[in-house]
Amino acid sequence: MLKNYIKTAWRNLLKNKFYSIINITGLTVGLAIGILILLWVQDEFSFDTFHKQAPNIYRLELFGGTGTSRQIYSIGVAPIGPMAKQELPEVTDAVRITGNYNYSLYKYQDKVFGDENVIFADPSFFSVFDFPLIKGNTVKPFTDDNSVIITQKTAEKFFGDQDPIGKVIRADNKTDFIVSGVITDFPKNSSMNYDMIMPMSFHIKAMLADNTDINNNFSFFNYETYVLLKPGSSLKKLTTQIRQIHLNHKPDDTDAEYLLLPLSKMHLYNADLTDKGISTVRIFIIIALLILVIACINYVNLSTARSMLRSKEISMRKIIGAGKMQLFMQFIVETALLFLLAAVLALGLIFTLMPAFNQLTGKQMVFNLANYHVWFILLSAVAGTLIASSIYPALLLSSFEPLKALKGKITAGVGDVMFRKVLVVTQFVFSVILIIGTIVITSQLNYIRKKNLGYDKTNVLTFWMRDIGDHYDAVKAELMKQPGVLNVTRSNQNIVRFGGFTGNVNWDGKDIKQNLIVHPIVIDKDLISFFKMKLVQGAPFTGAIIDTAHFILNETAIKEAGIKNPIGKRFKMNNINGTIIGVIKDFHYASMKEKIAPAVFWYSPKNFSTIYIKTTGKDAQKAIRAAETQFKQYNGEYPFVYNFLDNIFNKMYQTEQREGTLFSYFATIAILISCLGLLGLAAYTAQVRTREIGVRKVLGASVNGIITLLAKDFIKLVLIAIIIAMPVAWYMMHKWLQDFAYRTTIGWQVFLFAGTIAILIAFLTISFQAVKAAVANPVKSLRSE
Repeated sequence: MLKNYIKTAWRNLLKNKFYSIINITGLTVGLAIGILILLWVQDEFSFDTFHKQAPNIYRLELFGGTGTSRQIYSIGVAPIGPMAKQELPEVTDAVRITGNYNYSLYKYQDKVFGDENVIFADPSFFSVFDFPLIKGNTVKPFTDDNSVIITQKTAEKFFGDQDPIGKVIRADNKTDFIVSGVITDFPKNSSMNYDMIMPMSFHIKAMLADNTDINNNFSFFNYETYVLLKPGSSLKKLTTQIRQIHLNHKPDDTDAEYLLLPLSKMHLYNADLTDKGISTVRIFIIIALLILVIACINYVNLSTARSMLRSKEISMRKIIGAGKMQLFMQFIVETALLFLLAAVLALGLIFTLMPAFNQLTGKQMVFNLANYHVWFILLSAVAGTLIASSIYPALLLSSFEPLKALKGKITAGVGDVMFRKVLVVTQFVFSVILIIGTIVITSQLNYIRKKNLGYDKTNVLTFWMRDIGDHYDAVKAELMKQPGVLNVTRSNQNIVRFGGFTGNVNWDGKDIKQNLIVHPIVIDKDLISFFKMKLVQGAPFTGAIIDTAHFILNETAIKEAGIKNPIGKRFKMNNINGTIIGVIKDFHYASMKEKIAPAVFWYSPKNFSTIYIKTTGKDAQKAIRAAETQFKQYNGEYPFVYNFLDNIFNKMYQTEQREGTLFSYFATIAILISCLGLLGLAAYTAQVRTREIGVRKVLGASVNGIITLLAKDFIKLVLIAIIIAMPVAWYMMHKWLQDFAYRTTIGWQVFLFAGTIAILIAFLTISFQAVKAAVANPVKSLRSE
């Protein structure tokens, strides 16, 4: 019986090639894209879940500051983790991680590298997290303060096939680190990804040499802290107790609160469980389902629409003894066969598209059929769409009354016609929402690019100075001779996105309850004019020794501190007592997702580490070559790594740019699949109205009139879809824009443009079949009918 079902189903597919191609194409593309998106979603949810103790690992985050400086900081003070472990029985272990700012060049014999991602961490890093040691002692990973753990990839790069244990890596030609262990490379779905891990004890000694005891310092924010808790611990109680530990050592931080962010949610959530990427994942889940649903709708629409053409076939089967269940199974098998073909083609399409999809999403996913996650997603998508697409058409096709069908008295019921119209409207609602989403995301990205940032970053080349600090004046003088160089200045960090912050500030008139957290940045005397920033009060630095006791604050810092007539007022930051000499107009030194925060500019020649070169666009390459020459003159073996501020700025919005690109592709695919269905329905409509069209042409109807006749009903459905889609799309994109502190508006032009695109595409699709029907010979049409 099954063999007969399959044979009959195959004959029907071949008999109706046009409709079979439309169905298979729509389902193939829908399944392939839907599965690709779901694989991306599964990868996002898998981040950091591979650690055995993941359910009990939390990152300790600080919610501190007042006014606009009050926010969640993922890095905090160094003592809080060890003290929590010592004083709270629920905390079984703690790990501190901080970046490496000590070294930038690593050497083994004649091999020199300078692009390693290096951190300092506690030994508990290897017992709390699951980054297995291939070589070394798990109990005591660091043999002494000058030991280092490296990844397998780094070991191969430095030592090739040699055993790395005991080998010496020389950092910045002044400090030796002995390899005491090798760990497996960090998984692709890990939020942590480092090349070398040095002991925290070395960092502590280095800071002590610089007169900073980090183990007792509650004002220096520079450490990620992870805690391992006993199962079932009360997070609310713990955060209160950890806050009290902080207040016991720094009572004036009354606004400080602590939050515990689960490791498994770190990739997609902030510590207060607000969005850090989960909304994008949810949107992509919805898009995957929408594309699969649109593909299903195509099949259902075409199957039910063509049911009238198969009524006599079905009736003959019933008369010669076929039961309703047999007919039902026949149509289920037909659908299953079609889906099987589509699924096989979809697999091939996925393998073909995976490299391009990885490039678009910035991932390194592998479509591995040996992975049970892949099979789960694959079978779920195929089974779900198969069930959704097959039941209703099979029930409809198996329910015809044979005598009426043979007499030609069966017509499509009002309910069936309405159902198809609802499905067409649903398809285009989804498509229009995706079009509007694409337009809004593109508009926001354009808004970011065109908004006045408060400084000029155009054609500015930047690189880390390393060892040329003492020779800066000579370097600048040489660079200024180059034809492609307009100006040169320096600071201690990147001006596009500040790093680091401190709450250790004081000023005349400060409220005891006020805790202002500021971003400090060291700048040279000419940096403000270099970037065309605006001083609203006071004067810039002059480069005199007295400037080391001067501060310039941005408008937000002055406002949040509540300082009236700030010029000449006392201001203290960390251990520096000084005077406010200027107020700089606010400018965007971070992502536009964040409000401009308080910033303090100070002058400290020994801390300069970053050079900026203003170039002309056409002579940029000459400026780069000149900069490299000067860099190599004073830096020997150090690699010259440069970037343009425009590129750094754009990278801040890389995720949004990818979202916009993916949205545009998904919207295009959704529209194409919808149009395939519309093409099939238009072809069916023209087929069943062949006699009517022939009569109208004989009576004098024009080609345009016939096209309008066939197109108007479909265009009405698209218009209804646009009306429904507009408020839904506005709500979704309004929510998306809330992630940005500075954002564009959603004007009526967006909806007009999206609606026009949808109508135009639908009309062109319908017109293809309508023109074909309208220009057909009416005599031939009437004779065949």
